[in-house]
Amino acid sequence: MGTDFWSPLRLSIEIAFVAGIIAILAGILMGKWMATHHFKGKLLLETVLLMPLVLPPTVVGFLLIVIFGKNSLLGNLIIWLFDQPVMFTWWAAVIASTIVAFPLMYQSAKTGFSSIDCDIEHAARVDGANEWQVFMFVSIPLALKALVSGGILSFTRALGEFGATLMFAGNIPGKTQTTPLAIYMAIDSGNMTLAWTWVLCMIAISFLMLLSIHILKV
Repeated sequence: MGTDFWSPLRLSIEIAFVAGIIAILAGILMGKWMATHHFKGKLLLETVLLMPLVLPPTVVGFLLIVIFGKNSLLGNLIIWLFDQPVMFTWWAAVIASTIVAFPLMYQSAKTGFSSIDCDIEHAARVDGANEWQVFMFVSIPLALKALVSGGILSFTRALGEFGATLMFAGNIPGKTQTTPLAIYMAIDSGNMTLAWTWVLCMIAISFLMLLSIHILKV
């Protein structure tokens, strides 16, 4: 198998890894904050955070184009800072994958932190621990299983992202063409053998990721 075969797989894993890290960090911080704070409009904010789970990928891609496009304030700021737009770049694929993966991590983190007995965290504060120490050495270890599960699900979701990536990052071989996009192109060109090979690789990776969640829960 040549480099043309491995390039989409490599890009998919690289993009999913970076997107997964961002989603994990953001999901943990937001999940902890939402699990421990009550305020007016919390339900509305949580609904917005979970919207990428139910929105069609093309809608997510369209919104990303609007937010980061050349006609937007943020898009122009990025062009001014980096002398190029973010659309149709490797980072565009990371952003799209992060957006669709974040809700899974957030929901898992919030569930994990919500299940912690507040008295345990309070006891750590009484013993002299500051908020950062309580978070790092009490909250995270107690919610670790939920966080690991959320992280694996986020990575797997980012790995399979298609619609938003296609619209926002494009389908550029060697640059933004991830495995789902490569599968689509292989089918479109009638190369079913190549499509099946990529499909089996994705099934194997996804199966191992999901299996690891069940193993870790034992």
